[in-house]
Amino acid sequence: MRSIRAAQVLASRSLLLSSRALHGAAASTAAAGGGRLGAQPSPPSKASSSSRAMPAGIAGAVSFSLTFATMAAVEAKAKERPPLDLLPQNVVLYQYQACPFCNKVRAFLDYYDIPYKVVEVNPLSKKEIKWSEYKKVPILTVDGEQLVDSSDIINILQQRICPDDKITNEEEEKWCRWVDECLVHVLSPNIYRTTSEALESFDYISKHGNFSFTERFAVKYAGAAAMYMVSKKLKKRYNITDERASLYDAANTWMEALNGRDFLGGSKPNLADLAVFGVLRPIRYLRAGKDMVEHTQIGDWYQRMEDEIGQPSRIQ
Repeated sequence: MRSIRAAQVLASRSLLLSSRALHGAAASTAAAGGGRLGAQPSPPSKASSSSRAMPAGIAGAVSFSLTFATMAAVEAKAKERPPLDLLPQNVVLYQYQACPFCNKVRAFLDYYDIPYKVVEVNPLSKKEIKWSEYKKVPILTVDGEQLVDSSDIINILQQRICPDDKITNEEEEKWCRWVDECLVHVLSPNIYRTTSEALESFDYISKHGNFSFTERFAVKYAGAAAMYMVSKKLKKRYNITDERASLYDAANTWMEALNGRDFLGGSKPNLADLAVFGVLRPIRYLRAGKDMVEHTQIGDWYQRMEDEIGQPSRIQ
């Protein structure tokens, strides 16, 4: 993996610089005789030991270099950044923070370490996307080109940044479809199961987006009320009798698909892993997500995904 090799180079350079600094400090100490700048001479009986000891400042530098290099290696392992010549230069995501489909796109961008800006869309007025004929989110603009529909966005980007790779295999395609056709349909009835849970899910509006106080208030309460009613219609449409049971069943279905593997992709995530993680991310720390982790075995896989994806590549 290119990113791992880059981290190894960084680690080697850090160690080399620390070694040179240590050598230079030792030479300076010998030339000064250990008696300048208020330094205390070492006891004669410990002279040989002191000559081999690492000065405290250099020890700190070496420790910092080792820590920095280790952190860089871990971060590099968790990222799959494409070559610079294939990396999009200007990426903007128009989204709702709590939208599963928007989070699916964000999971892809974060995993491939593609820098992107976010425009939070007011779910009532949608004024931020009035410029577009497409009135749903996510919308992704890539170097001025508009891309829509989460699955299409991901497939197009995947072809562009990894042109030599086979896009998907049969298993991967199957589970990507399962996310769009099955998993997402059990989320809204769980997120907005009760009025209190609906309000909890809309708390994000007070922390995200460039909205006025009036807009925040309207979106939180009107949005929560609207989605509470929508969730009841979705529950009926998809024949869901017990919201939590349907969520647990979906989580267990995914764990069965993994069949003991760390990821559906084997040793590292594939597009299906990213899709499942993405749509679950907005609920993970809501009441529904906490219940899901408590009552199924999906928590360990989710944690591995968080570790692999690492820090968001979002920029301000």
